[in-house]
Amino acid sequence: MKKIISTTDAPAAVGPYNQAIKAGPFLFCSGQIPIDPATGQFVPGGVTEQAKQVLNNVKAVLEAAGYSLADVIKATVFATSMNDFAAVNGVYATYFEKEPPARSFVEVSALPKGALVEIEVVAWKE
Repeated sequence: MKKIISTTDAPAAVGPYNQAIKAGPFLFCSGQIPIDPATGQFVPGGVTEQAKQVLNNVKAVLEAAGYSLADVIKATVFATSMNDFAAVNGVYATYFEKEPPARSFVEVSALPKGALVEIEVVAWKE
């Protein structure tokens, strides 16, 4: 059985999708972009600040479902420039310090609303 997960602690979906879907022990989280849920606006700054907000949003969705960053088994990072790899990776490493999940880092031509980075995750919990 699937369960829709939604929280006001992360930005509302900008299209016809849900923030996350719980299916059995798995949680499939939609990609998060750097919108501050308190203001509905992008966080000021560059890719480092955007990566922090994205991961805070991911964390909020996970927590709304009763999961944590430690439960993430796969992450996919989308960035508009591979030149931002080191900056995003530096932020990412502070959120996944111990036993980081499997991950892909993909350069894309554009992201929703002009974001520089977007991250989606899959989590698993017994």
